[in-house]
Amino acid sequence: MISIIIRSKNEMPWLKYTLLMLSKQSKQNFEVIAVDSGSTDGSWEFLQEYNPAVLYQIAPEDYIPGKVLNEAIRHAKGNIIVFNNADCIPQSRDWLKHLVRPLLADNTAATFCRQIPRLNAHPLVQKDYERAFGDGSIHKTWRHFFSLASSAVKRDLIVQHPFNEDIRYSEDIEWSWRMKQQGLQIKYVPEAIVEHSHNYNVSGLAKRFSGEGKAEAVIYHDLYQDDSAAKSKDFSFLHSVLLPAGMESVRDILYLIRKGQVQWIPVAPCYRGMQKFFSYKGRKIGTPEEK
Repeated sequence: MISIIIRSKNEMPWLKYTLLMLSKQSKQNFEVIAVDSGSTDGSWEFLQEYNPAVLYQIAPEDYIPGKVLNEAIRHAKGNIIVFNNADCIPQSRDWLKHLVRPLLADNTAATFCRQIPRLNAHPLVQKDYERAFGDGSIHKTWRHFFSLASSAVKRDLIVQHPFNEDIRYSEDIEWSWRMKQQGLQIKYVPEAIVEHSHNYNVSGLAKRFSGEGKAEAVIYHDLYQDDSAAKSKDFSFLHSVLLPAGMESVRDILYLIRKGQVQWIPVAPCYRGMQKFFSYKGRKIGTPEEK
């Protein structure tokens, strides 16, 4: 049996489409566990009508990702746990079948699926999703990559090694990095596809990237201790802001020209500069030496 955990907060109308696609899956031996953190747009009422196996609501101020996830897992009956955010819309009847299949391997800790951006996604967001997901060839070159937004794990493993409840961002990166250090595999499943993306404004960018930066300083702390070169690159303004923002802006410009979206070219350097700066600032704040 499979337990699908759905987290929601003001996810209409995406929530409707997500639950509709769950009802159409070729693999139907699953239960749905839904936790809502204070929706005011009708999401909570819709979930009540849907009547999942487990449904409960928490106050928005009580939302700490790792804590919420660990609590939801305690309600699960399945031997496989699927995490699927309320706004991650499966794109085929076989999404679930594809996503869980690799977990049959003993050395596989988790799987995660391909995310495609929504039709209203800004061109720079579209490019980021193509690079991060796609066929997986690009993210394989990165230090580490995983997305819990639509993913699956073995229940016994996640119970034995729960999510970190002390960080507020990147709990999925922290957990999957821990599993990789134990020799387990995290497998990307490009044939399992969901629609999911966000267009962040400046305050949204600041909140997300500074939060992720703080978490990265904790997650990769041991790596930085063992590799001074890695730390110097991640904590210097040149290597963590100026150079990566410049390189990404060049890729942006080439992408925008190719896609006929040249009006976005002036936006690219500002957008990348903010991303890299907020992430850099978060890492500086999050380093144990500077707490």
